[in-house]
Amino acid sequence: MAGSEFCDFSFWWIFPVVMIALCFFIMRGRRGGSICGFGSRHKGRNLINASDSPMDILDKRYAIGEISEEEYKNKKRILDH
Repeated sequence: MAGSEFCDFSFWWIFPVVMIALCFFIMRGRRGGSICGFGSRHKGRNLINASDSPMDILDKRYAIGEISEEEYKNKKRILDH
């Protein structure tokens, strides 16, 4: 009889495999989320607040290695004027 293989649940394993694959692609697409211990790629981003002064932001960006020493000095010179 056509379709009888679905009545006796011989393909029960397809559902968990599809769900695992779906979860994998969703977690991979987040790329910055913190699901299941996967940390953010931009760990230094949460150090900078909207209330920080431009000099504080510059200092923090240099401290986390986001900008080079030369770029830091140039921008600091501009902000000091």
